[in-house]
Amino acid sequence: MRQEPLVCIVDDDEAIRESLRLLLYANDITSCYYESADAFLADEDKQAFDCMLLDIRMPGTDGLDLFRILNRQQLAYPVIFITGHGDIPLAVSSNKQGAFDFLTKPFQRGELLEKVNAAIRHYRGSRKRLLGLQELQSRADSCTPRERDVMQLLAQGLPNKGIAESLGISPRTVEIHRAHVMEKMQADSLPALVRMVAELENGASR
Repeated sequence: MRQEPLVCIVDDDEAIRESLRLLLYANDITSCYYESADAFLADEDKQAFDCMLLDIRMPGTDGLDLFRILNRQQLAYPVIFITGHGDIPLAVSSNKQGAFDFLTKPFQRGELLEKVNAAIRHYRGSRKRLLGLQELQSRADSCTPRERDVMQLLAQGLPNKGIAESLGISPRTVEIHRAHVMEKMQADSLPALVRMVAELENGASR
């Protein structure tokens, strides 16, 4: 994961784009910027970023339309809308649809930085959890179907003998499968394996 935070600014007002860029730069946050949603969508070499500052009212594709496009593409970047007073109902509605927050023009520098830093922390925390879940799933996928059966029953608290009876196999075979599961899941204890299974089940239910 990139160490330095990157914020994407999409606003048709050049003065606002430059003001935001300088403010972020002064606080050790780099930025990329676009003069319109259409320019953002047309860029096939976009950098991965941690947060988007998005104006609502723009010529062509407006901010709300871009937000909906990002949602349809399942891009989970936190979006902070930049709004005029008349756009507050739209911004509130967008929050209910998953936008991270919104700022009303003219906004205070401290308020903007607070919201941007909160969005970056949220995104990076979510990204870290997602990558961890993907790694766990990859380990689970390396297990054979029978090993996954044993893993599920281990997580339910069944002893080897109970697992053997449930699956119709010998306790010795259970021991072999159990050893393979612990190795493939990189679990150093049964409680650690139980936590991993719980994480996978919770991730699948979201």
